[in-house]
Amino acid sequence: MYDLTSVLEFDALSEVRPGSSILISGPAMSGKERLAHDILADGLRKGDGAVVVTTGDGAGSVVEEFRSLVPDLDDSQLGVIDCRGEGGTNEDAIGNAHVHHVSSPGDLTGIGIGITKALEGLHNAGNEQGRLALVSLSTMLTYTDKKTVFKFCHVLSSRLDSAGYIGVFTIDSGAHDDQTLQVIKQAFDGMVDVRDAEGGGREARVLGLAGEPTDWQQI
Repeated sequence: MYDLTSVLEFDALSEVRPGSSILISGPAMSGKERLAHDILADGLRKGDGAVVVTTGDGAGSVVEEFRSLVPDLDDSQLGVIDCRGEGGTNEDAIGNAHVHHVSSPGDLTGIGIGITKALEGLHNAGNEQGRLALVSLSTMLTYTDKKTVFKFCHVLSSRLDSAGYIGVFTIDSGAHDDQTLQVIKQAFDGMVDVRDAEGGGREARVLGLAGEPTDWQQI
């Protein structure tokens, strides 16, 4: 089981089953990406592996971010699938991380192959368990349709289950219609909703992982 309560203090996140996929949903600029990365960094500090599927930042930038979050990071704990279709200016920062480049966020087959290779690399490096973050599904949905993305998430959930990993996926709730969101949500075991709080800051709630939805609370 995975305990995520050091990142989000919800009882529903104290025992997350290996293979679980969690959707982090919220409006733009609500901290979804940082939350996903914090969940991975928490695992890295415990010796877990981490896989990041990035549709925005380059692989070198992702590696550098995790080095700042986890100062004693062993690069071989980290896998990055860079879907931007271009190299970055700081590719030399990659070190021993398991990095795979994909032509675009719409190349779901290539992304799936990259994830499989990253998981194999992490396993061979001794990372028997770990966490995956995909940032973001909204970018993928600008390249392909909701049913294709749903199928991709469903297949990836099976892959995570086989590896004993958990997955966190971000989506911009304000960028899609309700039908799209409902289709995508069905691919996940649970969800973390994030929103801006009335008095400032942010709030979150957890749905689907342990009985009834939790109350909103400050994060």
